[in-house]
Amino acid sequence: MSFDHALLDILCCPLTQLPLERLSESKLEQLNAAIRAKQIKTESKVIVEDVLTAALVTRDGKLAYPIRDGIPVLLIEQGIAMAQCD
Repeated sequence: MSFDHALLDILCCPLTQLPLERLSESKLEQLNAAIRAKQIKTESKVIVEDVLTAALVTRDGKLAYPIRDGIPVLLIEQGIAMAQCD
């Protein structure tokens, strides 16, 4: 992730207002496996087509946001409910 890590101290989920943290490698692998299987939809009900290289997740682990080209995409409609890959 190429954005400033100090930024994590001020970023929060636009839906829940919970703080965000980096999604762990193991959770990212699990999420990407479900993306490859076409099992993951965004909050706007669009199937996620592209695997993620990185993501941020709410501290409660329920909602993730992709990081694309080093930029967190903190749009509610781009959020991914992590329960989809359990």
